[in-house]
Amino acid sequence: MGSIRLLRTFIAVAAEGSFAAAAPRVALTQAAVGQQMRALESELRRDLFTRQGKAVVLSDAGRELLPQVRRLVALYDQMLATAPATEPMAGTLNLGAVVSAVRPLLQATLALKARRPALELHVSAAKSIELLARVRAAELDAAIVVREPGPAQAGLAWTALYAEPMVLLVPRALNAMGDQAPRALVQQHPFIRFDRTQHTGRLVERTLRQLRAKPQEFLELNAIESIVELVRSGLGVAVLPRLRDGRWAADARLRVLELPGAEARRIALAQRRDAPNAAVVAALAREFMAPRAADAASA
Repeated sequence: MGSIRLLRTFIAVAAEGSFAAAAPRVALTQAAVGQQMRALESELRRDLFTRQGKAVVLSDAGRELLPQVRRLVALYDQMLATAPATEPMAGTLNLGAVVSAVRPLLQATLALKARRPALELHVSAAKSIELLARVRAAELDAAIVVREPGPAQAGLAWTALYAEPMVLLVPRALNAMGDQAPRALVQQHPFIRFDRTQHTGRLVERTLRQLRAKPQEFLELNAIESIVELVRSGLGVAVLPRLRDGRWAADARLRVLELPGAEARRIALAQRRDAPNAAVVAALAREFMAPRAADAASA
C-alpha cells in the first residue's frame, strides 16, 4: 500500500526533525523523502510541516494527525502479522541483539515460531559494533543494535524500533536529602559511568555536558544492569538510557529522574539490503513491535 509507506515516512520525519535524518530510517534518499512528504500533503490537502532551512517542524495540522497516523500504521502492522502466509516460512534465521533487547527478541522469536513451526530461529547477544560486523559478514541475518546518529552504513537496511530516553538513576535513600537538581546529584555523589568507548557511554558523556556537570568519577562498567545494581545498593548515581523493559520506577530502592531535552538512545534492527530472507526478518520485526503497537493503539 503506497499510502502506508508515506505514513511510515511521515512518522520518521516527525521523529527525526529533518528529511535527511529520516531517510536512513526508511531506506530512502533525502530527495525521495521530500517527494513522499509533498505527495502526502497533496493527498491529505493540508500542510504537515513548517520548513526551517534543513529542519522541518510539524505544523498544527501535522501534530493533530500524528497520533492517528501512528494508530493506523500500528493497526496495519497487526493485520500483516496475523495474515495467513501464502507460502510457508521455513529455514534458519540467525539473529543477534544487544543484551537489553535479548528478552523481547526471544519473546518475538517464540511467538513467530509458534505460527511458523518450520522456522529455526537462533539468538545471540553481543555489543552493537560486533553485531553489525557479523551482519555485514553474513554471519547474522539481522541484529537489534544501538543506532548511532549519522549517515546510514553502506549495504545495511534499518528498521527503527524504539527510543530509550536518558535518565539519572539514584538510590531511593537520597530522597531524604530533598529534591536536588540532577546536576547537583551528579557532582555530589560517586558517579558510576557506562564504558565511554561504546555508543551508550558517549551518549552519557553528551548528557553530562548538557547538564554542565563534572561527576565524581568512581567506576566505569560495560553492563547497564550491573550499574543499576550498584546504584540500588547505594554506592553511587548513574546516567543511563531508560531501558524499554526496565522496572526501575517501581523499585523501592531506586529513584528515576527525568532529564528533559536529553538525547535518547535509539534501538533499531539492522540487516543487509541484499538479504535473501527479508520477508522473515520483516515478520520478526512486526512480532517484536506488536506489544508496543497495541499499546500505542489503545493510548
